[in-house]
Amino acid sequence: MSSSTEHITGHSGSASALLVIDLQESFRQRPNWQAVSDPGIAEKAGRLVTAARERGESVIWVLHSEPGTGTVFDPESGHVRLQDELEPYAGEPVLTKTAHNAFTTTGLQQLLTTRGIRALTIAGIRTEQCCETTARLASDLGYEVTFAIDATATTPTEHRDAPPGRSLAEILADPRTLPTTEIIARTEYALAGRFATIRTVAELTGEPATRTAVPGR
Repeated sequence: MSSSTEHITGHSGSASALLVIDLQESFRQRPNWQAVSDPGIAEKAGRLVTAARERGESVIWVLHSEPGTGTVFDPESGHVRLQDELEPYAGEPVLTKTAHNAFTTTGLQQLLTTRGIRALTIAGIRTEQCCETTARLASDLGYEVTFAIDATATTPTEHRDAPPGRSLAEILADPRTLPTTEIIARTEYALAGRFATIRTVAELTGEPATRTAVPGR
């Protein structure tokens, strides 16, 4: 593999896959989607998907499911599906998980082994939850992990002692609520140099970087 390709992909030459985690309609149905760090996350992930396909890399889609809960993550809700902007090509695996990480309740590791894949780029929702957890486990399993930091998104996190059932306005007004900028920064600090290489969409696709404002809450 040429050095120029290494720069674009962020991997050192191993067979690679793009892992798109939980970019599903469920999140859009929750009130806190109004405070999501990046409402255009599907578009950014889509750029990574296009670049991966052009390089002949695998694209693997993961959805989160909570059967029998009656929530937006219950398959019966009809929302456990990719956001409308995204569509798998024929032959691209779509896995369904019931845990935070994308490995332990799916056949992901077997799929990667079968395809000889040892390098993963991770994108999706939520930055610090399913994406970060998957990155940490993938690293411990020996995969070379690239974390597409601006192709992940999250929502503000309430303090552990916050009362349940509050409105989004009340959550955002609470000074103890952790804003999305801090959540994403903490994930970047935690993963970099330990579990993953941090890259941007522009770095991974070779596109010119664009600056977009990220809401603080």
